[in-house]
Formats: sequence, structure tokens, C-alpha cells
Amino acid sequence: MKHLIFTNLIVLGLVLALGGTGCKHPQKPVTPIQGQSTAIRGGPIAPPIDLGNRIPGDNPSSNSTIPQIPANPDGSIKQGELGEFEGRAMDREAFKAYTILFDFDKSAIKPGEMSKIESVADYLKKNPKDYVLIEGHCDERGTEEYNRALGERRALAAREKLAAMGVGAERVRTLSYGEDKPADPGHDDAAWSKNRRCEFVRLLPKE
Repeated sequence: MKHLIFTNLIVLGLVLALGGTGCKHPQKPVTPIQGQSTAIRGGPIAPPIDLGNRIPGDNPSSNSTIPQIPANPDGSIKQGELGEFEGRAMDREAFKAYTILFDFDKSAIKPGEMSKIESVADYLKKNPKDYVLIEGHCDERGTEEYNRALGERRALAAREKLAAMGVGAERVRTLSYGEDKPADPGHDDAAWSKNRRCEFVRLLPKE
């Protein structure tokens, strides 16, 4: 009799074990965190970048707002409406010829571009009431976050050169557009080489 009870207990235990296995809930998939995409167009995953290397006297809030510039349907600026940055009218023509270009994924100023920065520095030293805005740009390769950071590094590199040439850091502002405003809308090396750039915008004295 005891043997029969022991056998029944073993059978009952096996039935319960098999039933528990069959009822196990499938594991839920992991939900990706928003904004944590690792996909990169045309390049390796980029490491995080520290943007704390600002020149003393920086006003971080000056880089937080992208100015809205009134424009015609073809993209040209309306006559008499240059737009404003920190209450200063923006003149995009004064330094248009001095746009500096960069190598792929680099923020170092190339020797061949130094003369352009020197020209901008010479003008600013002769016109102490004017300020300058340096806009950093990238080509379309890389994530949006990485390109925004790279554009800022390029603008800061140009700003450091101006400071080394005697332009007061308080007169220079930086802004990064990343890949948002390409100079050439193409998708090849010729277009990308034009889009890896910094543009200088003259900021007129406040009235």
C-alpha cells in the first residue's frame, strides 16, 4: 500500500512539473529607449563628446536658440530683413568669401584655411563694435546628435583661432546646425566636401 502511494506521488509530481513548464509566459521583448538609436549612416558608432571646452567668457545661452532669418521663397534673405541674433542684425555677406572647410569627421583647422580666419580677425579688430557668429556645419553622414556636436566643435575651433589672433572671446558666438543646412543638397563626395564647413556671420552693433 505504501509503495502504491509513493508511486502515485511521483506520477503527480511529474504531471505538475510538465504542466508548469507548458504554462510559462513567454519573455517580453525589451522596449528600446527613445532617442537611443545606434544606427549611423555611413560610419561607425560615435563615442560621446564632451562639449565643456569653451573659451572663458562664454555665454552658454547664446548657443541655445537658432535664429529665424526671414527669407524669400528661393532661400535668399529679404532686403532690409537680415534677421537678428542676440539683438544684433545679421550680415551674411560681409564674410561670405571666408567660409572655412574641414576634412571628414575632423574639427581641426586646415593650414590652407587659416588666411580666411586671419581676414575675419583683421576686420573685427578694426571694427570693435561688431561681433561675429560662427556657424558650424557637417555633411549628412553620422547621427544627428553626433553631427550637432561635431558642428559645435568646428565652430569652437574657429573661435579659438580668432581669440589667439587678438579678438575678444566675448565678441564671438558659436552655433551648430549639424547636417540641417547643407550648402549643397547632393549626396556625393563633391557635395559633402562643401557641407563640412564653418560660416562667419557679421553681427552689427546694437542700435
